Amino acid sequence: MLSVNDNGEGGIFALYSLLCRHGKFSLLPNQQASDEELSTYQHAGYSNRSVPASSFRRLPDRDKKSKLALLILVLMAASMAMTLGVLTPAISVVSSIEGLKVQSNDLNHRIMVALAGVLLLSLFVLQYQGTHKVAFIFSPVVLLWLLSIAALGVYNIMHWNPRIYEALSPIYIYRFFRLTGIDGWISLGGALLCITGIDILFTEVGQFSASSIRVAFCFFVYPCLVLQYMGQAAFLSKNFSAISLSFYASVPDAVFWPVLVIAILATVVVSQAVLSATFSTVKQCHALGCFPRVKIVHKSKWIDRQIYVPEINWILMVLCSAVTLGSQDTTRIGNAYGIASMTLIFITTSLISLSIYFVWHKGLALALSFFILFGTIELTFLFSSYIRILQGGWVPLLLSSIFLFTMFVWHYGSRKKYLYDQNHKLPMKWILTLGSDLGIVRVPGIGLIYTHLANGVPATFSHFLTNLPAFYQIIVFVCDKTVPVPFVPQKERYLVGRIGPKSYRMYRCIVQNGYKDVNENENEYDFENALIMSIAEFIQLEAEGGGSGTPDGGSIGGRLAVVKSSENFGKRFGISKSNGFEGTSSSSLNITSSKSATLLKLKMMYDEQESPEVKFKTRVQLTLVDTRYKDSFVKEEVMRLMEAKKFGVAYVIGHSNSKAKWNSPFLKRFLINIVYSFLRKNCRAPSIALSIPQTSLIEVGMNYTL
Repeated sequence: MLSVNDNGEGGIFALYSLLCRHGKFSLLPNQQASDEELSTYQHAGYSNRSVPASSFRRLPDRDKKSKLALLILVLMAASMAMTLGVLTPAISVVSSIEGLKVQSNDLNHRIMVALAGVLLLSLFVLQYQGTHKVAFIFSPVVLLWLLSIAALGVYNIMHWNPRIYEALSPIYIYRFFRLTGIDGWISLGGALLCITGIDILFTEVGQFSASSIRVAFCFFVYPCLVLQYMGQAAFLSKNFSAISLSFYASVPDAVFWPVLVIAILATVVVSQAVLSATFSTVKQCHALGCFPRVKIVHKSKWIDRQIYVPEINWILMVLCSAVTLGSQDTTRIGNAYGIASMTLIFITTSLISLSIYFVWHKGLALALSFFILFGTIELTFLFSSYIRILQGGWVPLLLSSIFLFTMFVWHYGSRKKYLYDQNHKLPMKWILTLGSDLGIVRVPGIGLIYTHLANGVPATFSHFLTNLPAFYQIIVFVCDKTVPVPFVPQKERYLVGRIGPKSYRMYRCIVQNGYKDVNENENEYDFENALIMSIAEFIQLEAEGGGSGTPDGGSIGGRLAVVKSSENFGKRFGISKSNGFEGTSSSSLNITSSKSATLLKLKMMYDEQESPEVKFKTRVQLTLVDTRYKDSFVKEEVMRLMEAKKFGVAYVIGHSNSKAKWNSPFLKRFLINIVYSFLRKNCRAPSIALSIPQTSLIEVGMNYTL
């Protein structure tokens, strides 16, 4: 599993990304030929374009249903991963606190639930603050926990039954099933709890190297687990009545309380790892257009790649508390946990089998052999766990169904909207007939028009001009798109091109992001300055006839350039910092566009009066320090660009209202008019998700008939 990674990243979406790039399974609508030019797109040893395409390898191109089936399979795995974010903290915390029953048999169940609730509440509140302050104790806690259970295992082996080492012989597997029959097969649903956690290990492989995980697991983690389970078996061979609490019952009284404390701390670490994986899964679903817009929080002082999703955190807290309060013991939670974990593991194995064939370009026989070998074992455990649906196993099925339905409807509605935009984009002939002024009044400033289209001019632009025949001097069509790679290098992030003749002063900027990239810009001015520098660099590259140009796959106006790949990028500009007031409610005015000191003071006073939570914030301003250009036309265009920047930047974004056609099937009208509309109205607005300043925002109403 660890060998099948995407630029060192693991998890279900890493496998899906590999299949999208090398197996052509992608349903992302705004793909371009320039995507393949990214340094992280191709991976050494993964893709071999000289391999002859068999009929099975051409299946994704011929049959779109195979792409949809793969997407549903991936979303099912993602929904199970989110379900584990509910079940893991519940079963971990409750099972650790259950050890108190060994010391006090008459301990009230309500007291245990209350203690578990306090721990769970503290765990979820901790996510809001970030774990960077306490993360340094995570590794020592896990290390101490593994050494403790290994020592307890050795003690129980020596004290109760030294001959338990004979249980390592595979012959006992045969004897067990011969004696127990169908009951032994059913019991596998409980035994699989011993191996859960490897799915999270694969998800978080990007935090460590594959070699370090192999060494740590094979030579430390696995021996400690085997010693512990052998010790419990030795204890139960002489104390079978204590099977319900075998672990804590096998702990000597002298070390019971230290072991209990370490166990509780270890459950917090495990729960934290699962929650981090859940947030990462939601982030990747959101990036690939399969999850409603939510707030993704990442702070520079946090651990690298650590993110926090507030809405998901509180939803998980409510669901986790409900599961804890509703269950009478860990058995029901364990049944639910086993189903979710084993389903995720089996889907991962299925995707790895596809990756062996489509990504590694190995033979079909090898891919099938891998699936049969490991898939058969996992199916045995999976069917055994599904027998316990009535004993708590229905919980993950219900939760995952809700998550899956939500993600699928959002993806379905978003894709339909993109296809509508694609079919209604403006023809270049219509724009050229308008002349350099586009038939409107051009006012000083820069207008950024956000669109999902990677090529063409969106209908939003004509809709705006129809209602208000005036626009800014500089027009930039901005497409913020996700490429099926985990990370996009900063120097390859911006693709800039020109639309129409130079006199039109219209540009296109495609901001490329990976599905694991997080926005670390402190404010909108960082993006504005990076965008202006990218356009200025493109103007220079265009005049020189160089740069890393890439075909736009039909973009109006020619070629796009990866501007930051130039060694001279940004050397003509200086960045200065100034202090100003800004409201925390994103209601700040763009004070950099003001020329009058008196007006500037009035605006600052206005902000202070209207926003009670006004704070002092550093502003980043861009200045042109080197005005020496060989080409006078290049200098003139760059100077106009900088002059327009001084007048301010406005963000134009569509405010959509989506409805299905009146003659559409009932199911489509239900999904679009009711479910998708409900999700769209109750998630974050596009402007907030893109961190667009509200005072610089212009929304254009658009009706979509899907």
